[in-house]
Amino acid sequence: MQRAVSADLGATTIAGTEVVLSIAVAEPGGYEAIDEKLAVLVDGEPADLRERQDRDGTRLHLFATPRASSVDVQYRATITGNAAAAPRDDVDLVRYVRPSRYCESDRILPTAYAEFPELRGADLVQGVRDWVALELSYVSGSSRFTDGAVDTLLARRGVCRDYAHLVIALLRARDIPARLASVYAPGLSPMDFHAVVEAWVEGSWLLLDATGLAPRASMLRIVTGTDATDTAFLSTVGGQLQLARLSITATVDALPLERVADRLMLG
Repeated sequence: MQRAVSADLGATTIAGTEVVLSIAVAEPGGYEAIDEKLAVLVDGEPADLRERQDRDGTRLHLFATPRASSVDVQYRATITGNAAAAPRDDVDLVRYVRPSRYCESDRILPTAYAEFPELRGADLVQGVRDWVALELSYVSGSSRFTDGAVDTLLARRGVCRDYAHLVIALLRARDIPARLASVYAPGLSPMDFHAVVEAWVEGSWLLLDATGLAPRASMLRIVTGTDATDTAFLSTVGGQLQLARLSITATVDALPLERVADRLMLG
């Protein structure tokens, strides 16, 4: 399998802004080849980029704008092959079963037991995915950036990150480790960064997407975390940034069929 992805964005900053990008494909190992280029221009000049690697191959790119500036970012990557399976990490199996900012599993626990009283293991994971897919309506712009899983459950609508947060919260409430992954998703329409779920079941991280908007088999990991607090494609440390434009592309040499019942890993 060969996938090609890109991200183009433009922004303005005030003086003293530290920018953090999370747009490069993660490097978990296993790919046959990665051909990529990241170019960041600050007022037309190449930025002094620093790369830092987090867990699961997540790559952060940092740079500063000491004065008020215009910023242009271009990322291109062609990925051949599939990633290695995400390994077991006992700390992660604790981290990803706890309540978090957007996945309030402690508050949603009664719902998790009332709706899925008899399900366990992989059947529970699939049951939660299917229930969220049925209960929610995908409505662009319907949620606030502060909304968590409880808000989504009450509103019964949202976008991909809302679907993911609700799935994660329900699974954690039933003691299944679950985490959020930001991905490039060939076949997604309209194209954007996409949020999906990984759940630890029977010794592996299974990939779930309750939106059903793109085939899971062609998705590419960008960043992994507890919820949206860890997976923003763009953030700042001090200063201020105003995003002016954003364009995402993701294609694959042969778009696979999506079969909801297939047990897949993010690769």
